[in-house]
Formats: sequence, C-alpha cells, structure tokens
Amino acid sequence: MNVFPADARFDFFGKRFFAYALSAILLLVAAGSLATKGLNLGLDFTGGVVVELGYPGGADIEAVRDTLDAQGFDQAVAQLFGSSESVLIRLPPSGESQSRLADQVLIALQSESDDVTMRRVEYVGPAVGDELFNAGGLALLVVLAGILVYVGFRFQVRLAGGAILALAHDLVVVLGIVSLVGLRFDLTVLAAFLALAGYSINDTIVVFDRIRENFQKMRKGTEKEVMNASVNQTMSRTVLTSGTTFLTALALFVFGGEALYGFSLTLLLGIAIGTFSSIYVASALSLDMGLKRQDLLKIDDKERLKQAEDGAP
Repeated sequence: MNVFPADARFDFFGKRFFAYALSAILLLVAAGSLATKGLNLGLDFTGGVVVELGYPGGADIEAVRDTLDAQGFDQAVAQLFGSSESVLIRLPPSGESQSRLADQVLIALQSESDDVTMRRVEYVGPAVGDELFNAGGLALLVVLAGILVYVGFRFQVRLAGGAILALAHDLVVVLGIVSLVGLRFDLTVLAAFLALAGYSINDTIVVFDRIRENFQKMRKGTEKEVMNASVNQTMSRTVLTSGTTFLTALALFVFGGEALYGFSLTLLLGIAIGTFSSIYVASALSLDMGLKRQDLLKIDDKERLKQAEDGAP
C-alpha cells in the first residue's frame, strides 16, 4: 500500500531552508526553557520518601491520587505496586522527618478508607538520584558515540555528521518541550529518550540506504535531485512506520494512566520531531556539508565517473 503515488515529486530539499528556520526556532525555544526553567526532576533523581500502604479490599488508585491532591500532597506520585492491594507513594524531600511525613499521608488516606495500613517507609537520598542522573546522561552519550561510529563506517563521514546532528536536534527539542510544559523527568522519561535515539536513527538510516542506492543507479541528475528522489521514494514507508508507531504511543498515552503519561508523551513528541528531522535535518545537512556522488560510489564506479568527467572513452 502506497500512501503517495509512485510519481510523486515533492521538492523537499528546495524548501530545506524554511525547515532550517523552523528547527532554529524550536532549538532556541528549547534552549531558553532549559536555561530558565530547567527540568522538573522526579523523585528518581531528587530522592525523597517512599511509602507503601496496604488496602485489603483493593485500592482505587485514581481516588488515592485525588485524596493526596486534596490534602496538599500535589507532588506525590502514587501507583499500584504488584497488585491492587498495595499502593506505592513517593514524596519529594521536605523539612519534616520521613516518619512524620508518612504518618501524615496515612492519616490523609484513612480519612477516605479506614482499612489502610502502613507497610513500610524508606528514604531515598539525593546521592542515589545524582548517580542515576549521571548514569542516564552517560548512557545517552554512549548511544550518540556508537551511532556516530556505525553510520560513519557504514556510509560516509558527512552522512554520519548529518545523522548525529539530527539526533541531537531531536533530543534537545523534545527535552526543551518537556521542560517547557513542566513534565516530571523521571526514569520512564529517560527510557523514552533512549528509545527515541534508536527509533530516530533507524528512520534516518532507511533514507540514507536509498540515497546511497540511487547515487549508484541514477547516473544523471545533481546530488540534490538524487537525494530528493530518494526521500520521495521512502516517504510512503516513513509515513506508515511513523504513523503506526505514533498510534501505539497514543494508545499508551490515552489508556496507560499516570504511570506511563510521561513516557508516552515523550514518545509522541519524539516520533513527530524525529520524522521531520530524518528528512529535513539529517539528509539536508549532509547535502549542505558537501556530500558528493563519488563519496558513496564503489571504487569501480568512481573510476568510471572520473573517466566520464575527463572525457575518456
């Protein structure tokens, strides 16, 4: 099934400077939000108090969250833990002792349900959160370095540069939007960023494969024309793949509840931005960085091309 007709010829690269302007605006907004607002770090990174409560008859997790909000614990994160009879509540650090804070939560919830019991109280120090945050940042750097080596080895240095710049563009823009809307940045959101890194580069490599193939097959046409044709040929696949992935993430966003809210929203943003960057950032930047036909030709093809340019028979 083709979403676009076989002879579709959209001039993507002719409009690339408008796309550059849009990317520049998004990056400026993202950088401004990160510089002024920063990230709303979750308890995974800031530390805090973890309270486990027992509900013998099963807990209504939405009612628990509503009660906590009404009692002033608006930053608390509540989720089922193993079964509906166990609720895990995470609270940010405060000036009060952890036992007193846990007692306040228990009293607040017992006002709605008398059978609530305390099971355990734990304190997560900020040092653990710092270690997680540093480990997550290191993981992202390792991913970027690995992708740079892989794309550079498989394709060409200019394409590798375009891919890395596109991936950095995606992550910075999505991170800026997360900061702008005040989304809680926890381990699930970090996992979404790692997933986006793999998804975005996969889409880019599909486009790069077609570009390399067409440089070897299409003897006529400039680099811009060949690359434009390649993007047109892969557009149907890009729309179908991104569309189905977007719908899957949308289902998680709608039905996944609060526990998957940050994860699914980050995926939705990343899929949209990543699809845009695969066309207008990765490939276009590679072209403007000086990518030439001979950069992707095989050795014997390069020799024939050189002979043709020199006028040899």
